[in-house]
Amino acid sequence: MNVTRAKGAAMRRIHVGNALSTFGLGFTVPYLYVYVAQVRGLGAMTAGLVLAVFAVAALIVLPFAGRAIVRRGPLPVLLAALVTAAVGALGLGLAGTATAVLAASAALGAGQAVMQPALATMIVDCSTTETRSRAFAMQFFLQNLGLGIGGLIGGHLVDTTRVSSFTLLFAIEAAMFLLLVVVMATVRVPSAPRVGDAPRQSARGGWRQLLGNRAMVQLSVLGFVLFFACYGQFESGLSAYGVEAAGISTSALGTALAANTAVIVVAQFAVLRFVERQKRSRVIAAVGLIWAGAWVVAGYAGLGHGSQEMATAAFVSTYALFGLGEAMLSPTVAPLVADLAPSGMAGQYNSAFALVKQLALALGPAVGGPMGASLHAPYIVTFLLFSLGITYLALRLGRQLTAVQDQPWSARNRVVAKGGVAVEPVAAEAQV
Repeated sequence: MNVTRAKGAAMRRIHVGNALSTFGLGFTVPYLYVYVAQVRGLGAMTAGLVLAVFAVAALIVLPFAGRAIVRRGPLPVLLAALVTAAVGALGLGLAGTATAVLAASAALGAGQAVMQPALATMIVDCSTTETRSRAFAMQFFLQNLGLGIGGLIGGHLVDTTRVSSFTLLFAIEAAMFLLLVVVMATVRVPSAPRVGDAPRQSARGGWRQLLGNRAMVQLSVLGFVLFFACYGQFESGLSAYGVEAAGISTSALGTALAANTAVIVVAQFAVLRFVERQKRSRVIAAVGLIWAGAWVVAGYAGLGHGSQEMATAAFVSTYALFGLGEAMLSPTVAPLVADLAPSGMAGQYNSAFALVKQLALALGPAVGGPMGASLHAPYIVTFLLFSLGITYLALRLGRQLTAVQDQPWSARNRVVAKGGVAVEPVAAEAQV
């Protein structure tokens, strides 16, 4: 009972941490380009480099973050990442030269990237196989809520004619990270059980052992396609397509993004009860079909030759459909990464998957942006095929998963016969 209470207390602080970190990021990320290019007068080139530095910094630190989490534990790594991010945020608010801005961006990007696998590993350590889907659903819900509220408040605080308003914004973001250091510093994270029939591997093998896990490799490929075809298009190719092909106004684009967040917030727990009882591979396959439908609707918005009102409605519906798919993925993919990890290797696996995500988010805009702006029909067809590819890869992944990994809920009521005596299953709670 004491262990259960300790896990519950730690999980509450972790969820507070997720909300605070994304609230701080929501304060500043939407306004980075305007701040660097116009408010600081450093030009579009430097502003573009800032966004690139975020991705590059993440790609550099994530391979080392996994090993650090395995060796030191997720909490010390999280605290170091938070301090680094706070320094970067405050540095951005005070920087007046291109060099200072880029250096601060590297610190913020690196800190932000390492927070993700560290917090995910803490969630793994404070949950069981049966509760993990709900824990990650709550994390995703709070992340979107924090980003939305942070962006809304930040938008009312900034004034492009006053540098001091942006300095205040970045100072608040830094304060959020430091507040999170205080909140998390006293967390005691118990060690978590693992799926009983996950492959046994030593933590020493690191990346070599991870690459030897066929299910994890297939999940990483699937994850790359997921993030490339959806998240990597939101603020690049899809928005460019909406403006150029469908004639979407900037206010309508904002409405579409709001619709995406609203669907996630409203639908997250409505779909959770259904999703957590299904096979994970089939849930991901269904998301591929939903997103394929979203791309068809987007195709109508830009290529259907309907009225502007219909085009706008279709475009907003596209973002809403993506949100529904995201709500289904949050209690599915992250818990699956955790359940594929051998004992003590959750940090390595979470960091590897975060690295795949960053690669997809870096390449997605580079490929989709130019296509969405000028090659309208090929853009829709390409990402429609990517979405159907998600369905294929998910069903293929299902053949690599054990019954408990693919459907943890089934272990709760399954009875296993051992020596003629019926006993309750222990696979979901066994240590590996």
